[in-house]
Amino acid sequence: MDPSRRLVLKAASLGVAALSGARALAFGEAGAFNPRLLTGGARQPLAGRETGASRWSWELVRRTSAPARLVVSRVAADRPDLCAEPFAIWAGSTDAGTLSASELRGLSRFFALGGLLVVDDSDPENGVFGRSARRELARVLPESPPVRLDPSHVLFKTYYIIDRPVGRALGSGSVEAIVRGKAAQAIFLDIDLLGALARGGDSWAFDVAGGYAHREQAARLAVNIAMYVLCSDYKDDQVHAPWLMRRRAGLRR
Repeated sequence: MDPSRRLVLKAASLGVAALSGARALAFGEAGAFNPRLLTGGARQPLAGRETGASRWSWELVRRTSAPARLVVSRVAADRPDLCAEPFAIWAGSTDAGTLSASELRGLSRFFALGGLLVVDDSDPENGVFGRSARRELARVLPESPPVRLDPSHVLFKTYYIIDRPVGRALGSGSVEAIVRGKAAQAIFLDIDLLGALARGGDSWAFDVAGGYAHREQAARLAVNIAMYVLCSDYKDDQVHAPWLMRRRAGLRR
């Protein structure tokens, strides 16, 4: 690991946020990547994809030596602990349902603190979950419609150079995101990334469209997203903030 990346990951372990002179919940005080599964609206069947989140962390540790938590946890959109970490995955295959007022408030605070949410459609061929998640997030961030990320966006080069995002499915070949300032805060994937990473015992839980090559590309995308969470946009401007999540929150202004 080069010195600049090590410096940023060390900064991540110190991240704290303060609001209105009072101590607020800190994002990622332990400094470890933690791919939590978000629950909100209608309960979503993940059909074995929970292991994909653990594999996400495992791939990050194996490939980069960055810290990550291997035990998957769930976090509710309306609970204060949503804001204790900077990252969550909202995955599903059916309609996301309607977020309650408290869930809308929880997600609004999460985004205000600089959090990043990945929306992973487990059934992209149908697309019901992805469309409904966009509908509900438009209620949280009505002023920021999703945009297509340019291939030059830092997400595609934080660790690996990625030409096309793939998962269990090929998807559209592009990534859309809600971007506020310079920071992507909600990333929409139509490739079933968790499905590509999920394990069932000693084997993979699901077949992928392009076999080994595409599963490898899925793992690389997962690593890039994790590094984007941990390191912000350091490869674009080489700025290393002493407080990582305060930096992420500042990027959206």
